[in-house]
Amino acid sequence: MVWFKAFVSGFLATLVFHQGLFALFYLGGMVPMAPFNMTPVPPLGVPAVVSLAFFGGLWGIVLWALLGRMAGVKFWLGHVIVGAIGPTAVAMLVVFPIKDLDVSAQTWVGGLLLNGFWGLGVAIFMHFLQRKKG
Repeated sequence: MVWFKAFVSGFLATLVFHQGLFALFYLGGMVPMAPFNMTPVPPLGVPAVVSLAFFGGLWGIVLWALLGRMAGVKFWLGHVIVGAIGPTAVAMLVVFPIKDLDVSAQTWVGGLLLNGFWGLGVAIFMHFLQRKKG
C-alpha cells in the first residue's frame, strides 16, 4: 500500500506543485508555454500533463524507495534535493535529446526549481498519507 501512496503522492505533486509553480513562471513571463498542457501524446493519446503526472508518480516511488525511512530534516531536504536532481538530470540528459529539445542553463535551472518544488510536494503528500490515525 505504501508504494501506491508514493505513486499517488508523486502524481498529485506533479499536478499541484510542479504545474502550480510552472503556472507562476508562465504568468511571470519566464516560460513561453502554458501549464497543464492538454495536447495528446503518443502512444496512448493522453494529455501531456497526465503523462507527466504518471511519470511523476513513478518518480514518487523512486523517492520513497530512497528516502522513505528518513525522518525529520533529512526526509524533507532529501525529497527536495533528490527531487530536484534526479528528474531534472534524466529530463535534460535523456528526454530532451530524444525529443530534440534545446538544453540550456535556463532549462537546467528551471528544471531544478520545478522538480525541487515537486519533491517537496511529494514529501508533503506522503507525510499526510502516512500519518497514523488515533
